[in-house]
Amino acid sequence: MTLSTKLAALALTGLLALPSHALAQSPTGVWLHADSLTESPKYPEGFEHFDYVNPDAPKVGTVRVGTRGGFDTFNPILPQGEPASGLGLVYQTLLTPSLDEVNTSYGLLAEAMMIAADYGSVTFRMDPEARWHDGEPVTAEDVVWSFDKVIELSPTSAQYYANITDASVTAPGEVTFTFDQTGNRELPHILGQLLVLPQHWWEGTNARGETRNIAASTLEAPVGSGPYELDSFDAGRTITYRRVEDYWAKDHPTQVGTNNFETYQIEYFLDESVWFEAFKGDQFDWWSEYTARRWATGFDFPAVAEGRVIREEFPQDYNGNGQMTAFIPNLRRDKFQDERVREALNYAFDFEELNATVFYEQYDRIDSYFYGLPFASSGLPEGKELEVLESVRDLVPASVFTEPYTNPVAGDPTKLRANLRTALGLLTEAGYTLDGNRLVDASGTQLSFEILMHQASLEPIAQNLITNLGQIGVAVTLRLVDTPQYINRLRSFDYDMIYSSWAQSFSPGNEQRFFFGSSSADDEGSRNYAGIADPGIDALIEQLVIAPDRDTQLAITAALDRVLLHHHFVIPGYALTYSRTARWDRFSRPETLPEFSNGFPTIWWWDADKAAKTGGASGQ
Repeated sequence: MTLSTKLAALALTGLLALPSHALAQSPTGVWLHADSLTESPKYPEGFEHFDYVNPDAPKVGTVRVGTRGGFDTFNPILPQGEPASGLGLVYQTLLTPSLDEVNTSYGLLAEAMMIAADYGSVTFRMDPEARWHDGEPVTAEDVVWSFDKVIELSPTSAQYYANITDASVTAPGEVTFTFDQTGNRELPHILGQLLVLPQHWWEGTNARGETRNIAASTLEAPVGSGPYELDSFDAGRTITYRRVEDYWAKDHPTQVGTNNFETYQIEYFLDESVWFEAFKGDQFDWWSEYTARRWATGFDFPAVAEGRVIREEFPQDYNGNGQMTAFIPNLRRDKFQDERVREALNYAFDFEELNATVFYEQYDRIDSYFYGLPFASSGLPEGKELEVLESVRDLVPASVFTEPYTNPVAGDPTKLRANLRTALGLLTEAGYTLDGNRLVDASGTQLSFEILMHQASLEPIAQNLITNLGQIGVAVTLRLVDTPQYINRLRSFDYDMIYSSWAQSFSPGNEQRFFFGSSSADDEGSRNYAGIADPGIDALIEQLVIAPDRDTQLAITAALDRVLLHHHFVIPGYALTYSRTARWDRFSRPETLPEFSNGFPTIWWWDADKAAKTGGASGQ
């Protein structure tokens, strides 16, 4: 449901099943302190703090995190360039989520919201205490200006906010967003996620007397409203944020017990192996592991044996989201237009062999665009899902009514040979023939494509597909590029195939247009990586956006999932049901973690006793 602004965002799968009930409909025409899409907010107006925080956590010490890539700007809204990590510590949104609820947000910069009776508009009332770091108030005018600028400068955001027709200051301290449709319960919620920027600062001058330009990159230290401000940086390599002592919301109920470190340091690395070695060398504190082999064999260094580095798995991180991670062919290339070609590619991917030899049996195969969520399709359609599919019968594959979707299964030479024969049969139906060891079209051109990646750790996964397709005459190559080049090519759809993902939430809606809708297929920078432009899918998405109740929402989502699967747009990958982490043992956390996140580092804190035993980094 939320918009991912970083292209390297990694989706998390989920296990929690949500009971079927009506979509939460926030009261209309009254001021609300919180908004939820799936159930009533847990915390009442006037609550003191979230249950999962330690309100007495010490505000000391340094937390150091590592990330891959680099950065070249502190401007958070430009579609080009690499914004610095951690800008969410500096800038804030109108509402902020809790970590023990799904799709529920509480007032932050906006102290309250009011939704029109027909859901045709929403008004936010700004918190009069909200301040920028320079002491100026955060205003309704800042909100309107931020919205207008993000729409003007970012095609991605313009697509995401396509249904908002107007943003205006309608009373002192109040901003109203008007929609071009009614009944869309998600629009007020997603507007609460709007990042608010200081108009007065961006339209002011810098130390050299030059007028700032929100349409340009900048490495000038930004002025925000959040709990941290920029302290120092080395462009592209490291950033240090320092806690704001007079932070306006330090006693706000959503902020109590959070942001407990005096400094927050981010270290950048271009190479993954160097990145991991830096963690082992205590150059930063927390490691999230995405490689099964390293998790199984790479943590045999002394600090682990001595207990100074703690390994821990967190199922909480996968409780609130679903995903589709996959090899994604670019349908903007003619060679992938034929559905039989795309289906054939899946028969050449031997997940079972990879799971046994590379993944240490840690993964499951993904079989849904909403894998891990309770509305993923399965079996044959029935009940309300069948009714939804009947409404678009002429626009969707006939197989959705008669064949459950299943991935091919291999894992041994006999099964793989059978799968490759099936693949070759599909490719033959699509007009290809074997010419010696080359699979060629009618003009004699070999079927070939390139897989674009930026993570060397994924090379064995790609090689599995490359080797198997080579056995039936398809020439596939792998191109590894650095992260900035990868992101630029991703934004311009300059690839044949990538390995990427779509994250999904408990309340699918508007973002499905951005993932799979015709309206985003040619929008540079959109997350419609496959270039899907299909009238049946469009029809289902539009039904989903205005679903009147939870049962209907779930049924439409399952139908959408089923249709996407039967079009064979992707070669589904694999997923975990827990996160794998390691940390230098110098932190403590609340006894009970929130249901949907491990909370690091937001609700953790520096533990001087642990740090003394662990050694290394300073608590000052």
